[in-house]
Amino acid sequence: MVSIDVWNASVDFPIFDAKTRSLKKAVLGKVGGKIGTEQKVPIIEALHDISLNLKTGDRVGLVGHNGAGKSTLLRLLAGIYEPTRGSSRIVGKIAPVFDLGVGMDPEISGLENIMIRGLFLGMTRKQMEKRVEDIAEFTELGDYLQMPLRTYSTGMRVRLALGVVTSIDPEILLLDEGIGAVDAAFLNKARSRMVDLVKRSGMLVFASHQDDLLFELCNSAIWMDEGHVKMQGSLREVITAYKGRDPYAHLDKDTLERLGESPVLTTKSGEI
Repeated sequence: MVSIDVWNASVDFPIFDAKTRSLKKAVLGKVGGKIGTEQKVPIIEALHDISLNLKTGDRVGLVGHNGAGKSTLLRLLAGIYEPTRGSSRIVGKIAPVFDLGVGMDPEISGLENIMIRGLFLGMTRKQMEKRVEDIAEFTELGDYLQMPLRTYSTGMRVRLALGVVTSIDPEILLLDEGIGAVDAAFLNKARSRMVDLVKRSGMLVFASHQDDLLFELCNSAIWMDEGHVKMQGSLREVITAYKGRDPYAHLDKDTLERLGESPVLTTKSGEI
């Protein structure tokens, strides 16, 4: 049973400049020297008073404008950032997918990078060896897999990274949107594998600006704003509140019923 519990967690980042990094100033400040008066280092509060309780089967979308705290929250959940205040407890094996290029070496071949990227995402060498053929077929890179990664175009690198990412079996999948630079046909193919990946995972937290991907992969949402959780609830309610429009308004009654949605969206303030 996987779970994520966060209690009143905040994440602060001190901003140092050349003066505040000065050894002389730091030492004099600690011992009470005349020059080292009380130091005041600017602090950015990236996350403030976050409380979450997620369990197996949850598929949570993170929405909010750039800089709202979505990526920082993902890194808190991954254990990359420790709470400055509050606490968090994660039960389960985490697969953080924040940057498709992380863990890839430009000087070695595509095949070797498949292995390295898989190990970086928590898979074993034996598990990756069983997946190499499937990943190679999916990427459609052919003989390029024998060549150094530095010879690849941006689109080819994305293909390789997506092939590895969509082959893993995560308990907790933390995904920061990063699909792009590939042709439309391949993107559709990748999205199909992404849906399968989410189905295999015990839990998903996905930061994205694309409504269609959110509705395809998630069943609830969190609206982040200036490091706070502004709203948490059903995907439809949260996106409607965030964007000021019902993303299902264009769908007919039969389609809404198939999706388990009502033709009329009702919120605490009434019908929309």
